[in-house]
Order: sequence, then structure tokens, then C-alpha cells
Amino acid sequence: MQLEASGNHSFVTQFVLLGLTDSPSLQPILFVIFLLAYGATIGGNFSILAAILTEPKLHTPMYFFLGSLSLLDVGCITVTVPALLRQFLSKDKSISYRACLSQLFFFHLLAGTDCFLLTVMAYDRYLAICQPLTYSTRMSWAIQKASVGMSGVFSFSNALTQTVALSTLNFCGSNVINNFYCDLPQLFQLSCSSIQLNEQLLFAASAFMGVVPLVLITLSYAHVVAAVLRIRSAEGRKKAFSTCGSHLTVVSIFYGTALFSYMRLGSIEASDKEKGFGIFNTVISPLLNPLIYSLRNPDVQGALRRLLTGK
Repeated sequence: MQLEASGNHSFVTQFVLLGLTDSPSLQPILFVIFLLAYGATIGGNFSILAAILTEPKLHTPMYFFLGSLSLLDVGCITVTVPALLRQFLSKDKSISYRACLSQLFFFHLLAGTDCFLLTVMAYDRYLAICQPLTYSTRMSWAIQKASVGMSGVFSFSNALTQTVALSTLNFCGSNVINNFYCDLPQLFQLSCSSIQLNEQLLFAASAFMGVVPLVLITLSYAHVVAAVLRIRSAEGRKKAFSTCGSHLTVVSIFYGTALFSYMRLGSIEASDKEKGFGIFNTVISPLLNPLIYSLRNPDVQGALRRLLTGK
């Protein structure tokens, strides 16, 4: 443990990440699995992005938001997985205090933008299905850019607030984090100063960036479902539900794991179960998103096919 003396106290200057396992025999296997998952996530999301950029049919608000989501997924997995791969290859599991805070900041910045962007995508589907006559004006190019920009601004404000608040805490005891990346609940557990303000900030952020968007998404889709059920054409209903179903699947995976991780402030002890939810947040969700959006979408499938074949 590296400590820095200050007066009569010593403060932690680096942390030790326990990672996913301490079994030497499992680490090479996990390295290959996570390396393949990382490569598949990068390839899948950039393929979606390339298809959207090269296919004129996909130059619509829905696919602009989907392309933005793909970029966020690439950033989110890049914040955590390369460091995890290094842990598998090296016996040195340490991470400096500043690197830990940087990882925390960028993870919350990207994941938080995801929260707001998924809400904007639900609103986009509401306008397209329930308000088709005013859709082009209420979801103009300027509004699209502003929506993504404001999502980033709100998320940046939260990530900066959480990081600055954490930097005011003293870490003078154990420096071992029972996780594979730096996150707030586990760092709270290691603090030797009061975390009451930090817990309140995290609870407020969880409500503002988790509960409120989830309520707005639910309301948007309640109107969408009601409108789709009024469509007389079976083919029309199928197409509408197919488009919305992909987004709802992504929302369920993202919010289900995120709410479990950040709303249980009364019990912040790290556990292997929470590592599993961390893997869902940082690895599985970005990996599945391109599959979910392309699997049931003939327009994306056609664009990917033309992109790969060069036709």
C-alpha cells in the first residue's frame, strides 16, 4: 500500500483492484473472452456507425441517435476493459489515485449521456408514431444536435460533481477495491471521512438520471403502444413494434443493471454479485446493442450487407 504523509495522517496515493478472479488458471481464459468481447463491441458499433453514414435511407433522426449511442458504447467499454485486460496480464493490480478518479469521471460521463440519449430516442419514437404530421419540425436537425449536446452537458455536470465530491474524501485505511474498475459505492466503503454528502449526491443523481428518464420513457411508450394498437394494418403494427422493441430491450438491460448498482445506498458492501452487474453495465450492454438494433431491422441489415460486400 502506498501512502502519502500529511501532518499526523497518511493518505492513499494508489488503489489495488482485485479484479474478477484471483485464480491464475482462469485469468488467461478470461483475458481471451474479454478481448474478443472488446473487439466484437468495437467492430459491431463502428459497423453500425459506418452503415448509418454511408446509407442515405438511414439519414433520419432515429439513426442519428443510434449512431451517437454506438459512439458512447465504444467509449464506455474502452474506459474499463483495456485496464481489465492489463490486470489479467500483469501481477500489478494497482491504479493511481488520479487514474482512478479519471476512470470514474469518464465512465459516469459516458454512461450518464447514455441515460439521457435513450430518453431522447423514446421521445423520437413517440413523435414519429403519435405525432407524424409535426415530426419533421419537432425533430429537426438543429433539435437533434441540441438533444445530444444537452445530454452530454447534463451528464458532464453530474460526472464532474461526483468526481469533485469524491476528491474531498480522505482514504487513509485499506486501499483494496473489490471490483475491476473504480466506482463510487466501493470507494465510499474505503473512505475514512464522512460520506453522507456523497451518498446524497449519488442518490439525487440516480433519481435524476435513472428514475426520471425511466418514467419519461415509460410514458412515451405507453402512448406509442396505444397508437400502434389503433393501426389497422397488421404489417404496420409489426413494423412499429419491431422498431420500438429493440429500443425497449436496450433500455431494460441498461436501466435494470444500473438501478441495482446505484440505488442500493443502504448496502454498499462490494460483492461478487455486484461485479456481475458491473460486467453487464460496462461490457455486455455495449456488446449487445449493435446486435439488438441490427437483428430485427431490415434497413440496418441491408446497409451492413452493402457495406460488407461493397455493392
